Formats: sequence, C-alpha cells, structure tokens
Amino acid sequence: MTDLLKLNLCPPPFLDSRNFTNSDGFIPGRLCEEVAPGIKCCLPCPLTDWVYPDSFNTLTQVANWASAVSVICLVFLLLSWACLPVDKTNRHYLSICLSIGVLLMSLGFVVPLAAKPDQCFDEITPHSMSSSKVCGASGSLLIVGGWAGVMWAFLRSLSLHLQICWQVLVGRNFMIFAQFAGWGVPLIGITLALVFSGVSFRFGPTCHINHQNSLADLWIPLLIFAGITVVCTFVTFGYCVKVYLASLADSAESTEGSNLPASTNSIRTMTPRQAYRRVRRVIALQWRGIAIVLIIAADVIFFSIIFVFQDNVVQSVSTNPKKAQAWINCLIQNRGQKNMCLEQAGSLAVNEATVGAVLLLLALNGVWLLFLLGRWSMVTGWIDLLKLPFTKGNKKEFVSVDARAESKPPMTSYEMLSRTPNSLPIATRRQDRHPTPDYFKHDARGYTNPGSYSSPRPPPRTWEAPRQWDNNPQQWVNQQQWHTQQQRSASPTTTYSTMSHATEFTARPTNSTDELNPLGMNRI
Repeated sequence: MTDLLKLNLCPPPFLDSRNFTNSDGFIPGRLCEEVAPGIKCCLPCPLTDWVYPDSFNTLTQVANWASAVSVICLVFLLLSWACLPVDKTNRHYLSICLSIGVLLMSLGFVVPLAAKPDQCFDEITPHSMSSSKVCGASGSLLIVGGWAGVMWAFLRSLSLHLQICWQVLVGRNFMIFAQFAGWGVPLIGITLALVFSGVSFRFGPTCHINHQNSLADLWIPLLIFAGITVVCTFVTFGYCVKVYLASLADSAESTEGSNLPASTNSIRTMTPRQAYRRVRRVIALQWRGIAIVLIIAADVIFFSIIFVFQDNVVQSVSTNPKKAQAWINCLIQNRGQKNMCLEQAGSLAVNEATVGAVLLLLALNGVWLLFLLGRWSMVTGWIDLLKLPFTKGNKKEFVSVDARAESKPPMTSYEMLSRTPNSLPIATRRQDRHPTPDYFKHDARGYTNPGSYSSPRPPPRTWEAPRQWDNNPQQWVNQQQWHTQQQRSASPTTTYSTMSHATEFTARPTNSTDELNPLGMNRI
C-alpha cells in the first residue's frame, strides 16, 4: 500500500502531492491543481524556475552582489560618522538613522548570498521562516529595513517641509519624536507582519511576506507613508517655486540688502525677497537629502506595486488553476521543457526586465547614499586618522614661546609679553612705525593730573632746587617737603591692562630710594 502511495500519477513535470504528507515548510505556497478526487498535481519548487528563463538566477545574483557593495558603502558612511570629527563628515541624526534603515534592507539581500540556502523544504514545498532560519532572517531584515527607510525618509521630508513652508525651527523635541516614530513604527510593522502573515521563499533567494493579510499589515501602511513622503516633498518644491516667483515681483529697495531674520518672530514677517534667500539657503544645504528621500520613496513604491501585483497573480493561479491552463498544457505536452512555454507563462508573472530593475534599484540604495551624503573630506579624515599613530611620536609638543630660551636668564618678569612683538607697549610700537614727537621731555610745560589714566604721562621725578635758592637753604628745605607730600598724595602705581584684562603689572615710581613704599608697590 505504501508503494502505491509513492507512485506519481501526475504527468511530468508535475508531482503527486500524496507523496509529500509532511507539515513543515510553507504548504500554502505549493502550486497545485486537483485533477481527480483526492489527487493533486503540483508544480515542482521553486516557481521562479518555471516561469522565468535560466538567466533570472544570474540576475538575482547580480542584484545580491550589488547589495553587498551597498553594505560596504553604508558601513563606510556609518564608521566615518562615528570615528571622524563632525567638521569632516557634517553628520546628522536624520542621515545616520536613514543609512541604518537602508543597511538593514540591504542585509536582507546579502544574507542569502552568504548562506546560499535551499529555497525548498521538499520537491513541491518552499521553506518558511519556521523551517529555515536564513529565510526568517532575510525576510525580517527586508521588512524592518524597508519600514525604517520609508519612515526616516518621511521624517526627513517632514523636517524640511516644516522649516521651509511653516518656518518652524525643528530642534530637540522633533528629534525625540523622530526617534520614537522612526524606530517604533518599524518594530510594530515587523511584529504585525511576522505574526499575521509570515515570510517564505516566494520570489527568488530572498524570503518575502506571504499573501495572507499582507495588504493590511504591510503593503497598504507602507505605501501610505511612502506616498505622504512624496507628496510632502513636492508640496515643499511647489512652495519654493511660489517663493521664487514672489521674490521676482518684490523690487523694494529695502529688501535688497537685508539680512536673514535672526528670530522666530522676524521669520514670520519676512519679505518675499528675504523668504527666497532663506529657502535658497535651506535647499542648498539639503538638496542631497531631498534627492535620497525621493530615490528611496520611489524604490519602495515601485517594489511594493510590482510585488503586490505578482503576489496577486500567483494567488489567483493557486485558487483558480484554469487561468494557467494553456501554460500547464504546454508543459505537459513538452514534458517539462520550460523554455518552450515561456511565452504562455508571461501572463502569469512580471516580465524579467521589470523584476531586474526593481531588484537593482533596491540594491543600489547604499551606493546612492554614499554618493549623495558622503564627502571627500571623509577620505582625507581617514588618511589623517591612519597617519596619527605614526606621526605622534615624531611630533614636537609646543610648550611655551620661551621654550627655546630656557638656558638664557630671564630679562623681565613677563617673558611671554617681552618676547612677542605684540606685547610691546602701544606707544613703543607706534613710535617704531611712525616716529612722533616726544611730548614727555624734561623741558615740556604743562600740568597733568596724577590721578588721570586718560593719556600717558611721564613718571614722577625727584625735585631739584633752582639756582636762585642756593643762598636760602631753609626755603629750599620747606619747598622740598611740600613736593614730597604732593608725591605721596598722588597714586603710587600705574596699571597697564591688556584687552582681555588677564595680565596686569605695576611700574614703580622713579622716586628716591628712601621714599619707596613696599606695600604700595604690590597694590592693584
């Protein structure tokens, strides 16, 4: 009886489903037709080997290798943002998170390339995430990466729209909201997709979401966010065009030389010319981000439409095999020679050129990110970083300006000031460049208030007795005591401050030795 069950009662290349009674794998993924009561003839797995020529496998391998190149580009970008200073990379959290999302999506194509899994559990049953770990990993990475890429593209477009169209200065609050939305929605999306649909090998060596509930838990929400992203971007472009046309009509002279507003209140009262300048500056800084947002959104929309169409066609054939009767008859007549029946199979699958375009566009997202968000300064930054261990030992550390004169005795108490040209007194530097008359000679007449610091003044000098007082010594002594009291009442110090008020020094008055006050010399 067991031998009778193993007999294949189906015409080649179809196989009898009674010979495969296991419950593993993705059983709804079988393509079978009931030819008699209790007898189902199924097409051998995988389906793509029968509806596409042999070059399709080469095309998928090329797309997977292109994804590997994208992974390398994205790893270089992320390492540059993590290791190099910000002046070399101009990193931003929107760019970093968008790159991480695209990296996860690219890994969904690279994992099968590295693992080379078998797509089929048996001759007629494809693998599912429960029977193949590689299938679960590649399908999960593809879904969560697609969600993350769409969400961060949406958030980047929303940020630009708020800044340009609504004059909202996005800051910390928007960053916190973006982190919750950019990673929270993909986690919810992958959970719903795996719980209510699951993934299996249905379209090449990468696992994709199954047909059951896929429209509700993945494709419709994904297309909604991608569509909003595209609409928001084009609305922003439309506003830019409107501002540009308004600036052409604004010929007021008061706005020609005006600067950009510096506060939120002034932003809302900008003239058309000022608004155009602000929009032009934002576009000049963000055009790379705008381009990558449009590329990723277009790729996701293209892929979603193509895959949904392909999934619906395969599902319709599974539920109603009569739609593929011409192709089935051709296979039976040619005893499984698929190349003879590719023309009839064209109505059951998307053509090979379209599939190849979708796969390559998804695979090249990382390359586009490197091209648009990368900078040549990253390369020079890595060169400098790699040279640092070899040049650190030979580099002489700068200690002080007077480090070369350690053996020489100090000339003054302020070596840093005395050995630099800029540390010279202002009057001395001016006198070197433009000689000026000396207004402080001994024969200069006039009186300067000793307590005034508005102009330079000569240091006080010891009073000398005139010639006419030689015959009257007592009068000379009285006059000398009077001058001594006047000198003591004056300010004993002269303070000189630099522009930063960081260095102050005291000049001693040129008085006689017995008249010096040791405590007054240190007074500031």
